[in-house]
Amino acid sequence: MSKQTVRTLKLSREQEQKLLDTWREYEAKTPAYARFCLRPENCVITCYESGKTVFQGSDADVYASPFMNEGPLSEETEVPSDLILPQAGSDEVGTGDYFGPVCVCAAIVSEKDMALITKLGIRDSKQLNDELIRKAAPQLMSQLIYSLLIVDNERYNRVHDFNNMNAIKAKLHNQAYINLAGKAKLPAFRIIDQFAPEGMYYHYLKHEPVIMRGIHFETKAEDHYPSVAAASVIARYAFLRCMDQLEETWQMKFNKGGGAKADESGKQFVAKYGKDELYKVAKLHFKNTGRITGE
Repeated sequence: MSKQTVRTLKLSREQEQKLLDTWREYEAKTPAYARFCLRPENCVITCYESGKTVFQGSDADVYASPFMNEGPLSEETEVPSDLILPQAGSDEVGTGDYFGPVCVCAAIVSEKDMALITKLGIRDSKQLNDELIRKAAPQLMSQLIYSLLIVDNERYNRVHDFNNMNAIKAKLHNQAYINLAGKAKLPAFRIIDQFAPEGMYYHYLKHEPVIMRGIHFETKAEDHYPSVAAASVIARYAFLRCMDQLEETWQMKFNKGGGAKADESGKQFVAKYGKDELYKVAKLHFKNTGRITGE
């Protein structure tokens, strides 16, 4: 197999247009969240809406070189295949649920892991039912290198007094990558399922002692990167296990999500245990709290 290289550049709009005009005859089907895709000889060039342009192939530097002296942000990654492997990805679960924890997972996927991921049909956990996740996640966890962080409701409510939801997520993703780096050498290609603009993400981390950089941010990343999809499934599995424990501890059913059914569970909980106990099972800043307590 010929040496594959990925070169990621931050191009201006003028540079992007120049690139497109130069190689327009090789324009190919545009993937999701991209402005255009080009497939000249020995290279795939994808210009993403995020502002990054990825040159991938044995001649990546040939096509990227005209722009590399014009001041773009540049990163280089060695990859064994067109899928960009190995890769590390992270995702979070529970941020839209009134009850239960926030779970963040970062996972590494290598070429050797793809057979299992394909066999299990791994994709975004929101597209898989809970029964499939309970079966698939343990198999992923037995094979993949991953880092999992779980913030229960009591801790979440304390932290939220000083951090908004996106700041909490940014710090958890960053820590998940730090922990993952402690288990194995991180791949050069790292992805976060984007929940905030890249600049704002790093703004949330400005006081952190260690900041993991060199990350690709992309919305709906779980649809395109197996590492993000696998992380999503593991995080969802952890969330489900925590919800099982909550229901066992409090001897009642907690509806997931943040809508009317969650309100019903909340009212039942308050009637049984009192509103002062809500902080142990719910994210108090959600509007559900006011609807449940009438305050």
